[in-house]
Amino acid sequence: MKKSCFLFFLVISGTLVLAQQGYEPAKENLTARQDFQDRKFGLFIHWGVYSILGDGEWVMHNEHIPYKSYSKLPAFFYPYAFDAKEWVDMVKAAGMKYITITSRHHDGFSMFQTKASPYNIVDATQFHKDPLKELAEECHRQGIKLFFYYSLLDWGRPDYGFGKPIENGKPADTDWDHYIRFMKDQLTELLTNYGEIAGIWFDGEWERKANWHFDEIYTLIHHLQPQALIGNNHHHDPRDGEDFQMFEKDLPGNNSTGWITGGVSKSLPLETCETMNNNWGFTINDQNYKTIKDLIHYLVNGAGRNGNFLLNVGPMPNGKVQPEFKDTLAGIGAWLAKYGESIYGTRGNVIPPQPWGTVTSKGKFLYVHLLNRIPDGPVFLPGIQQKIVKAATLEGDKNIKFKQQAEGIFIYPGNMATDGIDAIIKLEAK
Repeated sequence: MKKSCFLFFLVISGTLVLAQQGYEPAKENLTARQDFQDRKFGLFIHWGVYSILGDGEWVMHNEHIPYKSYSKLPAFFYPYAFDAKEWVDMVKAAGMKYITITSRHHDGFSMFQTKASPYNIVDATQFHKDPLKELAEECHRQGIKLFFYYSLLDWGRPDYGFGKPIENGKPADTDWDHYIRFMKDQLTELLTNYGEIAGIWFDGEWERKANWHFDEIYTLIHHLQPQALIGNNHHHDPRDGEDFQMFEKDLPGNNSTGWITGGVSKSLPLETCETMNNNWGFTINDQNYKTIKDLIHYLVNGAGRNGNFLLNVGPMPNGKVQPEFKDTLAGIGAWLAKYGESIYGTRGNVIPPQPWGTVTSKGKFLYVHLLNRIPDGPVFLPGIQQKIVKAATLEGDKNIKFKQQAEGIFIYPGNMATDGIDAIIKLEAK
């Protein structure tokens, strides 16, 4: 790895940690970024002891459950039906190419074997197994990349000091340095004990403005696995050391939630994440399921904006994914089996988003996605400079009339057939 800055060494918990003031990604990291962009579609998994209560991953906070009471939940958590192969098979059938799973959420419970805290699935439950180990091994076997979600925020640990005022970059009357060491120890385990990991997906920084020691944490990750991508769901502009930018429940460039305070990176891979109903974690009373069409449109619109789509499921406490989610994933997978050429390996931002849809590109081909309906008149693609020599349906069974002028391309889809989800026109450039 190239170093464009002054380097110094820190010894933390007996581990040599290389800290840096700037970041230039390794060759392996740059290759991983391209691969990440090519994969386009992934599965987000929010799973933890909170699933027992069936009221989402924020239930401890939202219902004001004291930590002492909440910490009794692991005694009841026994995911006897968890099957890593079944999960990965489901992912592949859905046309997904990677998984991001919660290793530790805001409730502080670790869903992996860790020496840093006994509050984990191996030591604190009767399950006594590490599902992340089994999942990592199955992902490696089937060629699915695996990211670990990791919460910076912790509602229960005294050294985090949830709710305490921040003084000089630290929560008052807490051992903040101890908490930082705890996180480094856990991240070291995740990046040492599970084979090659695609990256770390951080969340929770938005809870406080403190000295998070990201220079040390990011350097530790890149030192242990140079190819591993770092993303942080902080909702502002990416900082030095981050390898992709994510947008929670928003397409890149949108801000429907009002959370986003920064712009869209022009150099980093992008990712948007969304739920299938209204919640991330298992919620027994949430029947507000998005349709297959809704989610395919989300995927296509994300790709048109040069972003990946990370679609969430919240498994049940027994380790099974509920049938409604599995059925929807299978439907998306069937669509991708037919039209995936226009998604996988493509890049976006060919033209700004249009009322009729969006455009993806790959090599000499442009894919025009008519998402809403086939217009009665021409479809206009502004600013296209490549010389287009052919326009046809994606299946190649019908040529489409087009006219290229200085200001762009006019396409005349006419009576082109549609599946009711996305009519795709494939343009070939010279």
